Amino acid sequence: MGTILCLHGFGPEEQEKIRRAAPGATIVFGRSAEIGPDVYRDAEAVCGWNDRVAEICLQEGAKLRWVQTWSAGIDSLPLEKLRQRGVLLTDAAGVHSVAVAETALAHMLGLTRGIHIAVRSQMAGEWHRPSELSELYGRTALIVGAGAIGTRIAELARAFGMRTIGIRRTPAPQPAYDRVDGMDKLDEAIAESDYIVNVLPDTPETRGIFDEARFRLMKPTAFFINVGRGASVKTEALVEALRERRIAGAGLDVFEEEPLPSGHPLRALDNVILTPHTAGHTNRLKERVADLFAANLEIYLRGETDRLINLVNYDKGY
Repeated sequence: MGTILCLHGFGPEEQEKIRRAAPGATIVFGRSAEIGPDVYRDAEAVCGWNDRVAEICLQEGAKLRWVQTWSAGIDSLPLEKLRQRGVLLTDAAGVHSVAVAETALAHMLGLTRGIHIAVRSQMAGEWHRPSELSELYGRTALIVGAGAIGTRIAELARAFGMRTIGIRRTPAPQPAYDRVDGMDKLDEAIAESDYIVNVLPDTPETRGIFDEARFRLMKPTAFFINVGRGASVKTEALVEALRERRIAGAGLDVFEEEPLPSGHPLRALDNVILTPHTAGHTNRLKERVADLFAANLEIYLRGETDRLINLVNYDKGY
């Protein structure tokens, strides 16, 4: 086994967990500025990603064979170069489930209970009560992307007494959902739902999937929540739907353009909650990535690479 390079600052407990998974292996922990180019060139496995991995580890003569990302999304990586070099790629799908799901519920609750309006009133020194407040109880939540994150959102929604519908490529009954449909039933499910929660990854098939036609299918009382990828939404169509009150509001953590420009129309709307792509951020992330990487490292060292957890299919893009 060549060098194992772990980026982004694992703590002592996480480092020990990874060492136990690969006894006797050369493991280097550190941040980008602390690691010399020779370490990158000698790295057979890298946990994390930065510009130097792209610059050095994909050169001719480099030893890279496997990358474990810290993110569920892989759209920012040079996938074609990784494929050409024969590099195995595993993402961190599921690691962010708790944090992303709680963020989605926070958006849902904030919009339903008018918390965003209360905060604005507080900052303005005003006492303003929203004219209409509602509840999650008894409402229908549509989870578009019923994977690990979507299922955690459905579990939380169920705890609030909500009805849950899941959408996924290969529909099958799941305990967290009242119903799971395929993508061919998306429009029908949108029309009957009170909360449409997007958890889709960025793939050629999902880009722009929420367009003007689909926003027109939504109830005027419906809320759109996006904790998936910004590219799956036609932003101009969303802005128009919000301005015209064709939907009640939106909670957005991801955007087509990031960072969102200061003068962007979304910032001026009073029926929107914006968070700066922080849904997956948590002080427990390192712990969960270390657990995943240690489990995958044991599989990799046994030579069972086809069994790696979250192994990316380059043809599908996920």
